[in-house]
Amino acid sequence: MQLRYNYRVYPDAPQRRALAQAFGCARVVFNDGLRARREAHEAELPYIKDNDLQKQVITAAKRTEERAWLGEVSSVVLVQSLRDLHTAYRNFFSSVTGKRKGPKVAPPRFKSKRDNRQSIRLTANGFSLRDNGTVYVAKVGDLKVKWSRPLPAAPTSVTITKGASERYWASFVVDTEPDFLPELDTEAGIDLGLTHFAVLSDGRKVDSPKFLRRAEKKLKRMQKALSRCEKGSKNRAKARKRVARQHAKVADRRRDWHHKESTKIIRENQAVYVEDLAVSGLGRTRLAKSVHDAGWSQFVNMLEYKAHKHGRHFGRIGRFEPTSQVCSACGIKDGPKPLSVREWTCQECGTVHDRDINAARNILAAGRADRLNASWSAGKTGSVPAQRVEAGTHRDGQPTVVGIQVL
Repeated sequence: MQLRYNYRVYPDAPQRRALAQAFGCARVVFNDGLRARREAHEAELPYIKDNDLQKQVITAAKRTEERAWLGEVSSVVLVQSLRDLHTAYRNFFSSVTGKRKGPKVAPPRFKSKRDNRQSIRLTANGFSLRDNGTVYVAKVGDLKVKWSRPLPAAPTSVTITKGASERYWASFVVDTEPDFLPELDTEAGIDLGLTHFAVLSDGRKVDSPKFLRRAEKKLKRMQKALSRCEKGSKNRAKARKRVARQHAKVADRRRDWHHKESTKIIRENQAVYVEDLAVSGLGRTRLAKSVHDAGWSQFVNMLEYKAHKHGRHFGRIGRFEPTSQVCSACGIKDGPKPLSVREWTCQECGTVHDRDINAARNILAAGRADRLNASWSAGKTGSVPAQRVEAGTHRDGQPTVVGIQVL
């Protein structure tokens, strides 16, 4: 499996100038290639092949006075920039034809030198690891790296990135074998929320740290200072950098906390099940700031890749599962409830439920059933597993759906 390892990089002044030149050249080549393909499409000409486009915007462009400065940077950077354009087009075509799952992918767009993120990518023939702990980048030099942990294998590529806070990062792609953990008998269903970040099916509740909310007072003061600076002035550039660095600190704290919590959950459970939330839709409601502050998508993605890395099972259940409406004890569907109802009593069996813990237990039951059904469909089980739902009857005689927890 392929993993990505990020490290902080500290270039000196000449290296920062060389990296800025490399960022600009990669951006120009990307935009030239995109412009050439758009013009060919508007003129109803055939789609320009990758090799022909590379000869046009790199090889031939270097011989002109207008683009002669492209030869001052490594050719690996320029070729990889065009490959990123090829990948963007392939993803767009796959999305249009229905081959790519998930939300629709927009066509590639032009890059700007004012983008918050600038990056270059190099393959193995454009960089190397030195014995003294530095990373050599072609036509940039030996970059000082803060090695927070050793690489498990030789990297196949590296991406040098500069963010809005003007911090530099080196991201290495490494091919490594999975690190399986000892098998356990415990499984967990996780209900994500805002009052509590996560509620597990065993009753444990993880409080939400709310990193952005805690930093809002300081951010408000810094944003106000930024708005008072004259546009185009050096003081405004300094104030913008201070705001960007504060946002980067908030993101770093959130990411570090997500890593610690996801690692703990994966180590303690053999299987983890979560609900497939519509985060992009919730991010457009009045709860948008709290939703983005929680970072559910990042946390779930960490759970997924760490489960594959350590030999655990990870499953998602449908977002339309009535996890908050079904009694996890008897399976009676008791109907929708407003968010203000945090505890409720089942009318059938009389069990008093905590809303979030009950939802987590239903997520666990739904994930187990989906996993058993998938195994049976693949021919890995000899008998048909019990269905998670079956017909039942309310006290008033009206038919309903009763959930059965599969153990």
